[in-house]
Amino acid sequence: MSPPLLTCEPVLTEAAFLLKREGRDADSLFALLERGVIRIALAVQDEQPDLRALMRRYRNRPMSLADACLVRLSEIHASGEVFTLDSDFRIYRRHGNRVIPVLMPD
Repeated sequence: MSPPLLTCEPVLTEAAFLLKREGRDADSLFALLERGVIRIALAVQDEQPDLRALMRRYRNRPMSLADACLVRLSEIHASGEVFTLDSDFRIYRRHGNRVIPVLMPD
């Protein structure tokens, strides 16, 4: 895994929330953005039809907007892997039926 790590704003929102929940601030997250380690690579407005379709498909999970963005990013950037702590990514599929390569702790 090498920079930049591609993401979207809903994922950053979740990350900031999780940091806050653990008693930490989001400064380190902003530092990664400033240094170009993390880059926003998907605009929800531009991908809205595909994101909506993904969230409908996985409504029984229920899929978050951040999850849908990461699945969509994996469709757009097929050679990448999704770095996540969310075990739902073992269930989600890109392009309907293709396994999403993930990096996640066991």
